Amino acid sequence: MTLEDFSNYARSRVDTYLAEHLSEYGPATYLQEAMSYSLLNGGKRIRPMLTYASASLFGEANSLTDASAAALESIHAYSLIHDDLPAMDDDDLRRGKPTCHIQYNEATAILAGDALQTFAFELLSAKHHDNAAIQLQLLQILIQASGRHGMVTGQMIDLASVGKDIDLIALEQMHQHKTGALIRASVHMGAISAGATSAADLQALDIYATAIGLAFQVQDDIIDITSDTLTLGKAQFSDEEANKPTYPKLLGLEGAQALAHSLHKQAISAVSPFGDAAQPLVELANYIIGRNH
Repeated sequence: MTLEDFSNYARSRVDTYLAEHLSEYGPATYLQEAMSYSLLNGGKRIRPMLTYASASLFGEANSLTDASAAALESIHAYSLIHDDLPAMDDDDLRRGKPTCHIQYNEATAILAGDALQTFAFELLSAKHHDNAAIQLQLLQILIQASGRHGMVTGQMIDLASVGKDIDLIALEQMHQHKTGALIRASVHMGAISAGATSAADLQALDIYATAIGLAFQVQDDIIDITSDTLTLGKAQFSDEEANKPTYPKLLGLEGAQALAHSLHKQAISAVSPFGDAAQPLVELANYIIGRNH
C-alpha cells in the first residue's frame, strides 16, 4: 500500500468514526457546529495514521484502534483551537480557514476546545468496547500525553519562552512535551490496541516515535520560513514574528535541516527489525521530513 493509499484509508476511517460519534448529542447545536468545524476540517491526520500504522504491526485495527485514533485527533483539535486564541498565539488562519474564534467567537471557541478534550475520553471509555483493562491502559497513556505531564506543559513552556533566549536542551524539552508527547502516544496506543505486549517492541516504537515527534517540530520550524502563507494554510513567519525560539534560529536553516535528517535516520533504524510490516511507519517518517506544510 502506498503512503497515499494508507493516508486515505486512515483519514476515511477516523473521520467516519468521529462524525458518527460526534453527531450523537443534540442540544447546544452551535457548540456542536464549532466542534465539527475544528475537528473535521481536512487536517493531515498524522496522529491517526501513526495509530493505525503501529497497530498494523500486531494485527487488524479494531474498535479500540478507531477510538484511539479519534481520541488523539480530538485532543489535537482542542489544542489547536486554544493555541489560536488571542491570549495564546492569536492566529486568524488554520489550515487555510478562519480559526475557530474568528469563525464563531472566543467564548464558543474555548467551550468547543473544552468539549473536544472530554470527547476524547468519552470515546475511549465507552462501554461497548468491553475491554476495561486495555481501555484503562489507553486512557492512562492519553492522559499522560495530553495533560500537565505532556502537551499542556509544552504549551506553557512555549508561552513562557516567547522573547527569551533558550538553549537547544530547553527547546527540545518544550517540543518533546508540546508536539512529541501526542505523537509518542499515537504510536503506543495503536500498538496496545492491537495486542502488543512485548517490552522490546514497545521500546523500539517509542524510540521511533520520539525521533519523529522531534523531527516533526524541527520541520515545522523550517517550513515556517521556507513556505508561503498559501502553502502553509496560516501566516508565513508567524513564529518568527511572535519572537518564538525555533531550531533555525538556534542552528541556522542548514543546521535545522541536518537535525531533521538525523532524527529521520534514528526513526527508520528503530523500526527496521519489524521488516516489511513497518513500511507505513517508514513512509510516514519520510513524509514528516519531506512536507512543506
